[in-house]
Amino acid sequence: MTPFDRPRLIADIGGTYARFALETTAGQFEHAASLRCADHADFHAAVSAYLAAAPGPRPDHAAVAIANPVEGDAVRMTNYHWQFSIEQMRERLRLETLVVVNDFTALAMSLPRLGRHQYRQVGGGEVRPRSVVGVVGAGTGLGVSGLIPAGEGYVALGTEGGHTSFAPRDEREMHILQFAQREFDHVSFERLVSGPGLVVIHRALRERAGLKPLPLTAPEITQHGLDNSDPVCRETLDVFCAMLGTTAANLGVTLGAMGGIFIGGGIVPRLGSYFDSSPFRARFEAKGRFSAYLAGIPTFVITAEQATFVGASAILSEQLRGRHGHSGSTVLGQIQRSRAGLSPAEMRVADHVLAHPRSVLNDPIAKIARAASVSQPTVIRFCRSLGCEGLSDFKLRLASSLTGTIPVTHTQVTGEDTMLELGVKVLSNSAAAVLQLRDQLNRETIDRAIDLLTAAERVEFYAVGHYGVVAHDAQFKFLRFGVASGAITDQRLQRMAAGVLRATDVAVVISSSGRVDDLLAVADIARERGATVVAITASHSPLAKKADVALIVDHVEDVATHVPMVSRILHLLVVDILAVGVAMRRGAQAQLPKEAVGALDELRPELPPRAARREGPGISAAAPLSHLTSHSR
Repeated sequence: MTPFDRPRLIADIGGTYARFALETTAGQFEHAASLRCADHADFHAAVSAYLAAAPGPRPDHAAVAIANPVEGDAVRMTNYHWQFSIEQMRERLRLETLVVVNDFTALAMSLPRLGRHQYRQVGGGEVRPRSVVGVVGAGTGLGVSGLIPAGEGYVALGTEGGHTSFAPRDEREMHILQFAQREFDHVSFERLVSGPGLVVIHRALRERAGLKPLPLTAPEITQHGLDNSDPVCRETLDVFCAMLGTTAANLGVTLGAMGGIFIGGGIVPRLGSYFDSSPFRARFEAKGRFSAYLAGIPTFVITAEQATFVGASAILSEQLRGRHGHSGSTVLGQIQRSRAGLSPAEMRVADHVLAHPRSVLNDPIAKIARAASVSQPTVIRFCRSLGCEGLSDFKLRLASSLTGTIPVTHTQVTGEDTMLELGVKVLSNSAAAVLQLRDQLNRETIDRAIDLLTAAERVEFYAVGHYGVVAHDAQFKFLRFGVASGAITDQRLQRMAAGVLRATDVAVVISSSGRVDDLLAVADIARERGATVVAITASHSPLAKKADVALIVDHVEDVATHVPMVSRILHLLVVDILAVGVAMRRGAQAQLPKEAVGALDELRPELPPRAARREGPGISAAAPLSHLTSHSR
């Protein structure tokens, strides 16, 4: 096979690990690496870390399979806090093409390209050629997809079938369901048929057996079950495999998957020969009147280690082939070429699509027409002028060809720049940093910080040096809506001020590096006094580890040569987020009748002791999750 001019970046992003490789020739993956998501602030940081260590030229094209539904431009992971804009990420990584797809869509697309030696059959049944294929797999979550024959190839289904409601089959599973309902409002199959689900099943079975809880992780449960050293762990594996059999059977009858059900993910391939003799296949066929139907559907375990890479690569290749093929390039390219032949009204639709392609994917026809200043029939005529049956068909084609177009990067200022060029670069660099901060924000962390600030009797802001202005700005904002607050920026006074904090107070410590000794001392003193510490600081810094809540701002500036500017803007923006959040919470309370507010004040419990309030050494945007596998889910 002919090697590519430049390697292609292929990634598989799960809730625990981010796996990367460079594809140098079609199907040839080299320099594979698995990075812990918790070790990197965001997706961009993980990709940059991998590329910095990878040899050879930088890739021009990349495909990312991610454990998350991918709709439009915004990606927000279900089982981890990473989120990003596809368009902006493509530009920041200096890529010509960035394709982002659901991880199980990628896994499904790998199946036609896998050899017979890369999966093994479990149980009976025979594949019916050119039939629908089902794909299911458990890891950090539960992925579900399928393949539908279309022409000479297949169309992959993008689904979130793992979130269908769990249905117990016997008294034991009914007990597990009732146990899980104490913790979850909705018990889906993913809540149980997954790495975290193994832990839930194990806890429920120990309760059912009248045994005390035993804090085992999913890998420990699996190991004890496989070596038969713990009967409850073995029972947990049996129940897990039976539930997976129900999941696979439901998928089989839903899709009519006579092409077989393929099982991937990170758990089952590691169960080895045990899985073949587990209750999985018996449960799969136990479907009452449809038992004979399911007995004819074969089930396979995918053993290929790089199957998701293979599928993501195939999707990327199809996109690139469509762009450069004789039949024309992407939908956007087709619009550009045909623009001159459109009517003036249709031309306005074309310009709107070219300027806002990903918004068009999610917008209804009325919004598209309004944005382009045309009628809704004009939008339909525009779609048909491109050979589409209508708007839905056009959106499908647009989604399959979209790669991203918004340029936002960091550009170095040089001595040759004119004043206009200098201004453009400074503003663009600030905008890029703000967008990066947006991608790093963690919803749970912000909610927790706002809750603490809203409940505080007094809030004090601590900062030193160039960041003193951030503390004073914060004090001014909080004073404006009636929160007792102060800004302490004099290093001689900070320790004394922290020494009189109370358990009902919150100390907000602002530090770009998170390594300033005086501010670390403030955090220690505040904790000793029982106060809560909220830090606005860098990830993995000493200050972040000392804080109850750490709001992460990662932006490096050379303070030895100039006053920090962009990082101070980012810190000010975080303060704005907190201020707006607290103002909204307090405003909602203020809208209650006075009698209700008084009653709430009487009912409001005293804050518990600090030891009971703390949730660990810190809650940060980079906090790790404990899961079973290194695969995509």
